[in-house]
Amino acid sequence: MSEQKTWQAEVSIAEEGDVTRATAVLSTDDGRTFRGDGLARRNPQDTPAPRIGDELATARALAELTHSLLEAVARDIEETQGARPQHLVG
Repeated sequence: MSEQKTWQAEVSIAEEGDVTRATAVLSTDDGRTFRGDGLARRNPQDTPAPRIGDELATARALAELTHSLLEAVARDIEETQGARPQHLVG
C-alpha cells in the first residue's frame, strides 16, 4: 500500500546592511523540525546585488539543514540497526 506524506519547508531571509541571513526550517508530518542557518556578507566594495546575498544565504541554510537531517537519519539507523552508517555523515 502506498502512503503519501507531506513535509513543509520554509525559508526566511533578512537583510541588514551588507549582511543577509537565511533560516530554513523543515517540519515533518510527525512533528519533528530540522533547521539550518545561513549567512552571506557583501564586500562593501562590491556592487549591491541583494538577490545574490539571498541565494547564497539560502544555499548555506539549506546545506546546514541537509547536514542536520543526515545526522538524524544516521542516529535513527544506529538506534534501529545497531551500527552508525559512516557514509551518511562526514
